[in-house]
Amino acid sequence: MSAQTIDYESVDVDADYFSGGGERSLPVRWESAPAAAIPAGIASYGPFRVLDAGRAALVDVTDARSPGQFAAMLRDHPGIAEIEMVECPGTEDDLANLRLGRMIRDRGIATHVPDGGSVRSGGVELFLAGAHRYADPGAEFAVHSWKDDTGLEAADYSASAPENRRYLEYYKQMGMSPIEAEAFYAMTNSVPFESAKWFGTGTMGLWVNLDRSASENPAANLAYQDVSSLTLAYASSNGPRL
Repeated sequence: MSAQTIDYESVDVDADYFSGGGERSLPVRWESAPAAAIPAGIASYGPFRVLDAGRAALVDVTDARSPGQFAAMLRDHPGIAEIEMVECPGTEDDLANLRLGRMIRDRGIATHVPDGGSVRSGGVELFLAGAHRYADPGAEFAVHSWKDDTGLEAADYSASAPENRRYLEYYKQMGMSPIEAEAFYAMTNSVPFESAKWFGTGTMGLWVNLDRSASENPAANLAYQDVSSLTLAYASSNGPRL
């Protein structure tokens, strides 16, 4: 797929630059899941590691510097076409993270979560940014509500507030219909900031079309639900797909 041009004019300026960016990260991964090895790479740009001429890995939390670091990496390594999402705890600046996601989509870069890779919290927005999205069977995902720099969460604002609309607008820019965007956003906010909803590749595939995926081990799926006390009502077999 060729690079898609993002219509930045459709983004509410007040929504995209409101307050200080807020935090959305989950430092701890699902403790029973085997972790993918974090690569050293041939060059480092903040949380990014250049693996070779065509691939980079994301191995840490993003922050306000990440869009600039990403731009510098692409300047020095313009052939990068895929991001391996190995260890993605989230972000310390949600607004910068959304800008980073738009940059990934604008360049037509694919996102790939390898077996043992972990994409959590604000990292999920970066996975959705992929022009192609790949997730191996052993990948894990986690979502929860964001918290801004005043300590407020999504539910503390009205549905039409800029703080909430910025995410709906982002999901639509990543290809979701308005209904899909609202449903996905409701799912991410169904647990508070201090908690998390964990799921694997199979459940992510109910929400968005994956370019490469395989059915998860049913026993592993049950383990996710048992350990995390989750309900996956939002991700039924007839749920929204992108």
